[in-house]
Amino acid sequence: MSAEPQFLSFKGLKQYTPEQGWGQVNDMLQAHRQTTPLHPPANEPTAVPDNVPTLTDVPDSSEDLSSPLFDPLMSELFEQLRVSPTDELTQTWRTIAAEVNLLTQRMALQRELQERLNKLDQDLTDLRSTIMERLNDVQQAADQQLAAARQRVQVSALAQSKLAAKLKP
Repeated sequence: MSAEPQFLSFKGLKQYTPEQGWGQVNDMLQAHRQTTPLHPPANEPTAVPDNVPTLTDVPDSSEDLSSPLFDPLMSELFEQLRVSPTDELTQTWRTIAAEVNLLTQRMALQRELQERLNKLDQDLTDLRSTIMERLNDVQQAADQQLAAARQRVQVSALAQSKLAAKLKP
């Protein structure tokens, strides 16, 4: 296997390199084979030149526009990326995004409030049942006290009649 990169070559296929811009793949393969040694020396450090352009660099208008480094499509793309859109559609989408965010927050608040309301309803139901149980307990205690009072009245009436019978001469 060779150390050279493998490319598929089709008629009209182009490749972009920062040094040469857009070019034919076959031409670039030939240039790469001629300039690249098969085994680069391991001792030599590779230094990056100071004047290597980055992707965000835009050539000055004073630069030669026919330079292989200048690509008008890339330049236009980066120019469009730098300028923030201010048209009505973008503002509308921002408004929609803000409203969707607000809707999401309000729906979360609604869910939280519904959960709290359900818990409060459950607490109220539990409290009502507890109150009814206590009222039943009080009613039973009052009934027991009433029954005991009736028995005391009956015992007292019976004792009074017996005592009155003994005390009669």
